[in-house]
Amino acid sequence: MNQSTDRNIARRLAVSRDYRKIERPLDQNGIPLRISQYYGENTFHYRNAKNIPEAVKNELYQVATSNKPLPKDLADVVAKTAMEWAISRGATHFCHWFQPLTGSTAEKHDSFLNIENGQAVEDLSAGQLMQGEPDASSFPNGGSRSTFEARGYTTWDLTSPMFLLEGVNGLTLCIPTAFISYTGQALDIKTPLLRSEVALSKAATRFLKAIGQETKRVQSNCGTEQEYFLIDEAFYYARPDLVMTGRTLFGSLSTKNQQLDDHYFGDISERVMGFMQELDLELHRLGIPSKTRHNEVAPGQYEIAPIFDNTNVAADNNQVLMATIKRVAQKHNFVALLHEKPFAGINGSGKHLNWSLSTAEGDNLLNPGANPETNYRFQTMCSAVIEALYRHGGMIRAAIASAGNDHRLGANEAPPSIISAYLGDTLDKIFMAAKDGKKPDASKETSMDVMTQQLADLNKDNTDRNRTSAFAFTGNKFELRACGSEMSTGLPLSVLNGAVAEVLNETADFIEKSGKSADEAMQDVTKKWISSSHKVIFNGDGYSDAWLIEAERRGLPNLKTTADALPLFKDVKKTNFLTEQKIFTKEELETRFHVLIERYNTIREIEFDTLIQLVNQYVMPSIISFKSTLGNVIKMQKDISFESSVETSLYKKLNYTTETLFSRVENLNNGLKGLPEDGEKRSKVIADSLMALSEEVADLCGEIEEIVPDNLWTLPKYYDMLFLR
Repeated sequence: MNQSTDRNIARRLAVSRDYRKIERPLDQNGIPLRISQYYGENTFHYRNAKNIPEAVKNELYQVATSNKPLPKDLADVVAKTAMEWAISRGATHFCHWFQPLTGSTAEKHDSFLNIENGQAVEDLSAGQLMQGEPDASSFPNGGSRSTFEARGYTTWDLTSPMFLLEGVNGLTLCIPTAFISYTGQALDIKTPLLRSEVALSKAATRFLKAIGQETKRVQSNCGTEQEYFLIDEAFYYARPDLVMTGRTLFGSLSTKNQQLDDHYFGDISERVMGFMQELDLELHRLGIPSKTRHNEVAPGQYEIAPIFDNTNVAADNNQVLMATIKRVAQKHNFVALLHEKPFAGINGSGKHLNWSLSTAEGDNLLNPGANPETNYRFQTMCSAVIEALYRHGGMIRAAIASAGNDHRLGANEAPPSIISAYLGDTLDKIFMAAKDGKKPDASKETSMDVMTQQLADLNKDNTDRNRTSAFAFTGNKFELRACGSEMSTGLPLSVLNGAVAEVLNETADFIEKSGKSADEAMQDVTKKWISSSHKVIFNGDGYSDAWLIEAERRGLPNLKTTADALPLFKDVKKTNFLTEQKIFTKEELETRFHVLIERYNTIREIEFDTLIQLVNQYVMPSIISFKSTLGNVIKMQKDISFESSVETSLYKKLNYTTETLFSRVENLNNGLKGLPEDGEKRSKVIADSLMALSEEVADLCGEIEEIVPDNLWTLPKYYDMLFLR
């Protein structure tokens, strides 16, 4: 079977798939259940377990929200109850589910089987619940451990619910855990995030106490909007670059892609809707509060958004969500692409982190209320966040750095690599007045006249939306819009929490020492922070060239590539706010630098090798086939004394482009062989030289794709992958 036949088979399959039908949960009368009736049925949390006494739940809660050690007898109650629940649902195994520095998740399954007095029994002990021991040497550690130093520990996270992972022939109980080395170093995403929550809670409760408000704790919350692409699996497996790298390394744009803006919020096709409906069902059963689904800007692109949750749980849920998207997509003969830029020339995918702060009582500290001009607590909190962004925007940029995200940032589809804050007109006036020591204008529009009787009145928000801003205030929260779609949210959230905690501690110091009333002190500290950080506030078009010039004038960092951004992890001056608050140790930050640099380099090198192979094995054979056809036509016409000016011109154009392509591929190949050994230097050569060369190769392949007849092009095209359903 030849490759062009493979492409044709893929096209036929894609347009003739049967729609998958699912069985929705029904009650005993055959009536569909409400979401609330099956929501969370595949999750277990000690706080909701019916068979755990209230006294035990309260003790466990005290352990989870303090530094108290977990008594073995309490853990034993949870272990036995969780096991019985899981077995009753059909589970045979359990695993410690954790998030190593790969950016994805890991799990090692053990059965509930045990042998006691020669008899087979089911058992999950307190020790098995609380602690596991995967091989730490086989996960990324940035050179912090030798291969022979293999011991590592997983430890149960009491704050995140256990859940059932469904397979074709059974279920596994997944226990969310942290992953720690034998020397106590955090080798995962979760541990620093949990530490950052502790630091943030201490700082925020200090601030609230300083202004006369008491609360047991403050937590950050997150709602994570997730973008992704769906393509038919037949096209996916016919594109080696998608299989190897998660993105197409070249491709000619179809004549119509997203220019008409007709896909965004458009009618959802029946096959995709079937996938979305099953996805929502699975997520709701897992206790993941999926709320919104819609078409995104690019053809074949979609978005899902959940309801807010505590950042630690939200980070876990997002990892499960990504895995569930992939798993459910396969059932519908789709492949879900989570890469930030799977197709050149159209919008890529991001992950928008909607972030807020709330007290134990549910009071949102970033809610401006009806009168933000006199809500001094809100002004202080908001100005502290802006000051944190101003101080540590570079580290936030480093925390979202990846090979995939480099394709999005600043590409007129995502914020630029400059981290700035958007406040909107109303709040901007309030804060600029505070900076100048003036009273803000209290007048504001609260409703909008749409000049028709048939429509309901519109209430106007205190801020518009600015999708070109990296960090935008959107009503009662901030939205970090620059996170990549494929990455874990834990790292940027850890850095953001730590940055805000630092400033809130200083805020509490200021108020405690001021000797003024709470309102007066808050007005003073708001003026202090806005006077310091106003340079990071930008309400204009972040896509414009003028902003790049203006940001440089303001002294804001513009770390354009991952190679530029990651060295901040080993800059003590840039990271001391994280080490001083014990969110990371110096060694853990260095580990992350080496792991992330190595990951960036490896991903790019895989891309370059794959690109070279595709040119040699797919593009060149298509060129040769067409040149052979053209040559025969030219020769035939010459034999009968006919001119072949069109065919000759086409042959010359193709020949010149092919020779240029061959030369650039040779240069790329030689550049790969000459890369320096040092990881940091290697990344700079890749980012500054080889990426431009690979993009030139991609452009040449696109030109050739437009010349070679469709029947001779063996790889699925953008038209096939994005439009054939």
